Amino acid sequence: MRDVTDVPPERLRKVISAAALGNFVEWFDFAVYGFLATTIANLFFPGTDPSLSLLKTFGVFAVAFAMRPLGGLVFGVLGDKTGRRAILSITILLMASATTLIGLLPTYASIGIMALILLTLLRCIQGFSAGGEYAGAVAYVMEHAPRHRRGWYGSFIPVSTFTAFAAAALIAFSMENLLSSEAMSAWGWRVPFLVAAPLGIIGLYLRWRMDETPAFQALAAEAATHAHSPLSETLRTQGSAMCRLGAFIALTALSFYTFTTYFATFLQVAGGLTRPQSLLVSTVALVFSAAACPLAGMASDRIGRRKTIAAVCVWTLVAVLPAFWLASSGSVVNAIGGVLLLAVGALVCNVVTAALLSETFSTRNRYTASAFTYNVSYTVFGGTAPLLATWLISTTGSSLSPAFYLMAIAVLAMAGGLALPETYRRSLSDDTLRDRSHGGTAGTIRSAA
Repeated sequence: MRDVTDVPPERLRKVISAAALGNFVEWFDFAVYGFLATTIANLFFPGTDPSLSLLKTFGVFAVAFAMRPLGGLVFGVLGDKTGRRAILSITILLMASATTLIGLLPTYASIGIMALILLTLLRCIQGFSAGGEYAGAVAYVMEHAPRHRRGWYGSFIPVSTFTAFAAAALIAFSMENLLSSEAMSAWGWRVPFLVAAPLGIIGLYLRWRMDETPAFQALAAEAATHAHSPLSETLRTQGSAMCRLGAFIALTALSFYTFTTYFATFLQVAGGLTRPQSLLVSTVALVFSAAACPLAGMASDRIGRRKTIAAVCVWTLVAVLPAFWLASSGSVVNAIGGVLLLAVGALVCNVVTAALLSETFSTRNRYTASAFTYNVSYTVFGGTAPLLATWLISTTGSSLSPAFYLMAIAVLAMAGGLALPETYRRSLSDDTLRDRSHGGTAGTIRSAA
């Protein structure tokens, strides 16, 4: 097989642009819901208890994540069978359509419980779409990138994710400052959702013009090799690696959604900041994260994935308690410092996860195995992060209780991540031949020259 390092730099830049910009559109749409959680709680879950309304809002957030493993399986199987390009076009179309429709929904005051049903249905469509997005975008970039710089090139997918969340936070922040609370409740909350329509058209255009990856083209061209590994075979041969990688991704998911989605609410509830102040703090930290991702990718390429895993798990164990304490102090400056401590762990986790998703599995089952692993972990630990954090604080009475949960997951992540072999120099283009020769996971994860 031809090695992916043969890809010309000009084409590689176009690959990164198309994948990252499309991923930005996907996650901007998904992020808006989290940043408007308190407004949505009032409009769709009215009641006398604000905490209960917020729990219900985050409950719908978690329900959407239940669809992600299903989306990962469906789009993963199709992506391994038919290629990456068409599937990535479908996912962005679904996400943009569902998000636009949320912006058009009548509220509880207009149609009662039907508003809740429709909101939940559209969130499920968003979750189904998201299930096929991230792993596919990562695989698309990684299958083009030179092996010695996969961390660097792959980091631009997390860059686009953090930038999408920053843009969503910035728009929500701007709306909060420009509009009165009455105007925000009447129509202002709809604007960020409706922005999904033009963004979706742009993203679909970019995705549709992409070429298929060299690794997949070479695999499909081999007469002796099926271009797709059946799901049962994927689970049988890759199951062990999927479990170990999934344990590490648990920390990636929890730290990401604690930082990006829940913390804007935490700063208001536990820190006493106003909503505009909390959104400003979140925006600063998200911009920092986007800027720092390539540096984390460079470091991972230099020291390897296992050392990066160990470093970020230790960082989380050491930094998470000070982060929550600073964020709950009531000071905007302290809050920024606390969120930045969390941001470092979240961004490094995301960058090394982007590399591991493609390096751990072979080309013939990469989309299926990585999408399913990624989305199961994100459903269990990411989708429940805001809900569980809110419940922990309500139950224990301590604003630091979510920090201890993060620390426990960091221990699990270190155990799973360090059980993986070092993969940062392995080839992604000749792994199918090794898979046939050595059999199963052992062949696919063995270090390549």
